[in-house]
Amino acid sequence: MKRSMIVVGVMMLAVMLATLSFVGACAPTPATPEVPKEILIGDIVSYTGPYASFAGLSSFGSKAAVEDINKQGGIYVKEYDTKIPVRWITADCQSDPLRVAPLLEDMILKDKINFIGGGCEIPPFREATATLADKYKMPAVFGANPFELWSAMKESSGAAWKYSWVLGIRLGAPFDPGDYRAANPVGYQMMPTYVGAIGDYADLTNKKVAVFAMDDADGRPWYMVFTEFSAAQGFDCYRAADLFGVYPPGTTDFTSIIQEWKANNCEILWGSAPGPDIGAILKQCKAQGYNPKIVFTVRGAMFYQDIESWGGDIPNGVGCEMFWSPEMKGLKGIGDTTAQSLTQRWYDETGNQPVAQGIGWGYAIMQTLFDGIERAGTLDPEAVNNALGDTDLNTMWGRVVFVKPAQHSCSAASYAQWQKTDNPWVWESPIIFSYNDALQSTGNIMFPKPWN
Repeated sequence: MKRSMIVVGVMMLAVMLATLSFVGACAPTPATPEVPKEILIGDIVSYTGPYASFAGLSSFGSKAAVEDINKQGGIYVKEYDTKIPVRWITADCQSDPLRVAPLLEDMILKDKINFIGGGCEIPPFREATATLADKYKMPAVFGANPFELWSAMKESSGAAWKYSWVLGIRLGAPFDPGDYRAANPVGYQMMPTYVGAIGDYADLTNKKVAVFAMDDADGRPWYMVFTEFSAAQGFDCYRAADLFGVYPPGTTDFTSIIQEWKANNCEILWGSAPGPDIGAILKQCKAQGYNPKIVFTVRGAMFYQDIESWGGDIPNGVGCEMFWSPEMKGLKGIGDTTAQSLTQRWYDETGNQPVAQGIGWGYAIMQTLFDGIERAGTLDPEAVNNALGDTDLNTMWGRVVFVKPAQHSCSAASYAQWQKTDNPWVWESPIIFSYNDALQSTGNIMFPKPWN
């Protein structure tokens, strides 16, 4: 009896094991995640209007970075154990910040982009970008200047803007201890660089400064930071307490402002405005016989395409900020792309126009986003966002490390000046002063600015 019970038990156990083996053999193996056909990155760019040179030209670098990563098969994503190609789509906001939000939201909802980024714009255009990035929890990497303005916008918005990562410049705010830029802060700050560029020439003027700025979210803060810093350096900014020279958008006649500058013998002119406005102001200065010895402008004087439109010899001797040059040291592109080869691509495609400094910026923005995706090893937005926070990358625009809570990384600063040449394109802007070894001087300052 016992023996038969043992036999029965053994047979039942054998049946159970066979059943389990059969079930195991028939059970489906875990499905391999379906590999996306592409990683879709989108952004809104000012291809037309007064900021077309600032943003539209910089997009050349963004497109070049996409081409370079795709030559390698795309971005390696560990989750899929393969490289996935990248596609960048954009829409033109026509230099109107009010068009950014509807265009970008349409891109998020209809085009189903994975990430936002690639373009360079002034901060007022980026408030909508940051707001939508938070709303849809979608990482965004883009350009916006400067650090001080971006930080103020972020704070005043009352929003976290935790999904936005910005590459830009810094006016004069100090760096936190331990930041690699703290070892040479003036090499990354525009205001000390500007004063350093004037150097001994300041004593050849009366140090009276006429200041103008468009009254928008970019110009007014520039005006306030500049006049405060300059006053601390011994310059007399005319009626700065009254915000004299801050003008409403759409102004075309600056006669009364210029007459007052002239009457008070302001020998230095500084301003922040779009290119067409700067051109109008300088032409009206010349027409009224107001000839300051030093002219330095930001925003609208960075690009050949803007200053060329001013006509005549107006650009000669006009100073501007410079943040990228193909001669910049220590730059790294994707694959075998260098700053020089990127510049050659520009020449080949544009017919040898002077290189737009924004192309290095646009390229680096894409590099930074690509790097964040690859380090995250997934297209999950939270993982990518966390990876971006840990960025420490050498790019086509120098080393990118984001400071928090602003989530902003700034590049080297230098001072350039437009000077007339014998080249077919006439105007070039050699760097004439820098505290940063990466952007060394390539020319000498022209003083005073010629007006004839």
